[in-house]
Amino acid sequence: MAKSDLSIDILGTVITISTDEDPEYLNMLLDKYKRTIENVQRISGLKDPLKLAVLTGFLLCDDLEKAVTGGRKTEQSSAERSSGTENLLSEETGEAEKLTLGMISRLDEALGVSPVSGMFFKLLNTVKNYDWGSPEGIPALVGQRNLSRIPWAELWMGVNPEAPSRVVLSEESSGKTSTTLLLSELIDRERELYLGEKTARTYGTLPFLFKVLAAAKPLSIQAHPNRKQAEEGFERENRAGIPLDAPNRNYRNPNHKPEIICALEPFAALCGFRKIQEIIFLLEIVSHGSDGFLKAALVNLISALKWEDKNPYKSFLASLFSLGSDALQALGPFIKTQQSLLERDFPEYRDEWKLTSYLSGLYPGDPGILAPLYLNIIELAPGEAMYLPSGVFHSYIHGMGMELMADSDNVLRGGLTSKHIDPEELLKILDFSEYVPEIMKIPSPAPSWFSYPTPAGEFTLSVMNGQGNAIPYPEAGPSIAFITDGCAVVTEAGSGSETVLSKGESAFIPADQKGKLIFSGIFTTFIAAA
Repeated sequence: MAKSDLSIDILGTVITISTDEDPEYLNMLLDKYKRTIENVQRISGLKDPLKLAVLTGFLLCDDLEKAVTGGRKTEQSSAERSSGTENLLSEETGEAEKLTLGMISRLDEALGVSPVSGMFFKLLNTVKNYDWGSPEGIPALVGQRNLSRIPWAELWMGVNPEAPSRVVLSEESSGKTSTTLLLSELIDRERELYLGEKTARTYGTLPFLFKVLAAAKPLSIQAHPNRKQAEEGFERENRAGIPLDAPNRNYRNPNHKPEIICALEPFAALCGFRKIQEIIFLLEIVSHGSDGFLKAALVNLISALKWEDKNPYKSFLASLFSLGSDALQALGPFIKTQQSLLERDFPEYRDEWKLTSYLSGLYPGDPGILAPLYLNIIELAPGEAMYLPSGVFHSYIHGMGMELMADSDNVLRGGLTSKHIDPEELLKILDFSEYVPEIMKIPSPAPSWFSYPTPAGEFTLSVMNGQGNAIPYPEAGPSIAFITDGCAVVTEAGSGSETVLSKGESAFIPADQKGKLIFSGIFTTFIAAA
């Protein structure tokens, strides 16, 4: 039988095949394939020839399989089989649309093709449900109901594998998300495109973790290691064979964790050691009415602060962590009975007495009860922020804020927690010096754009205020924007396409979008950028 040649030109790609089939039959197949690929293109909106070809082949295979095993008669003519696929692809049935759209994200992963549609991606983020969280704060911010009343403690935005964000690649006309991809996977496909050359070369990934934090109860008193300490601790625990998810694991990665917190509402924290003489003064006041085991313990703590041949802060904490159970169990009830007397006789320290009594009710028998007497009480008004470098002892007491840090989850705890505490390791990484954080304020009147200065290399926290004016996007590096109030319309300068970001929504903005995106509307957005 003579060979027949068939030249196929599909979307600009030309191939020639030789076959024994009749030329009339081959032309019928070619017409069928062209009609099918045109329908797939119309339904999916895809432009990539490779994706269109693969999806078309998938649908044709689906039709063939159903013809053989799905109840259709195997003796159908070629014309009948052809009309079957065209019916499948008709807009009336909608079967092809569901099948095609459902395959796009899997096809992207299989082909390794970057699914870029503009340079602005809405995010789907994960909520962390810790027991200190608020049932109301984050749900109200993102416009969701929390009927279960489970505490929503943190909403994470970034690539951290503990709670990674997903980018929305496409949405249905109803507004429902139809196609998503992990933000980390998107970045991995074209790192320099999404991160910019400098960030890609320095970090290889998005170097920060952005959070909404909502505390209804105090977090543990804690500190974070510097980079060298984190690297050494991570390797040491790896060699010891401690699993990464083990409760007694101190170092879950080799990265440091400097951070900044900006208040969205009145926010209270404990942060940094007080002056030595002030700590001694407060402990002496408390010790006056005590007796027995507790009296001896408080006197011992005061003595540790007066040791001149050692660092007094380190000596004090070492003594605090070694207090006997009898003294610790007596501490909470004693503080509560003494509160009214202390407030009467020393009203200038009313906040300290109230907070110490409050903590004793939450964590009886915990050495962290005394934290308000040796750490500074910090109160932030909405829009105010503070930066916490590595090694600073701190705890967030209550309130909601935007928290930004290097992408790490290394935490060494020292009280107010039921989780693992390693006093020996904590004493290795703490900065034993007096520290009062600088409170950063937004200038008045508030500018359309303001950045909170920090020495961190991984991140910058900024706030943008839209008052109906158009604001060109000023960040050059990769960033994440989170709308805390109002509604922003984001316009891509080149294409003119618009995306609406409402309160509680967030978006990943790749590098090199400075001046290419225009924000307009009445809104407030916090922006984390590398």
